[in-house]
Amino acid sequence: MKMDNIINNNDMDKEQLETNLAALELLLNEHNDKAIDYKAQIAQVKRDIEDLNKPELTPMQLDGVYEAIESAVNDFDFDDTDNYHIEYELDYDSRVNAQSLEFQNSSELVEKIVENVTRLFKEAECPEDEPTAEQINKTTTDNS
Repeated sequence: MKMDNIINNNDMDKEQLETNLAALELLLNEHNDKAIDYKAQIAQVKRDIEDLNKPELTPMQLDGVYEAIESAVNDFDFDDTDNYHIEYELDYDSRVNAQSLEFQNSSELVEKIVENVTRLFKEAECPEDEPTAEQINKTTTDNS
């Protein structure tokens, strides 16, 4: 059955129109299912592209990263009042309340986490920083 016939035929009775409606809804559902499937495939390919250049870690290494972060957070002194900015207010019945409480030393916490995580790894030499043999040969040839 052609799509044009389903949509553009004004001389149909109620039964034919209902049949055409059901056919159109079926077509729409089929295409929606395909579109949803394609969107899921696109999302997976995008994740694969993002993961392509990520270094791979073993489950043991991931546990080490987790433990390093956990250790840094647990060792941070959240009880130190110098880590916070507190604004006080006087309530209508003369009680003092903390109007706002702001954590100010997030950079110190981040530093502790980064220190603990970087201790787990050895920094690799970046191959882009060193000239390749071809680059060395070219500069030697150019200087001659």
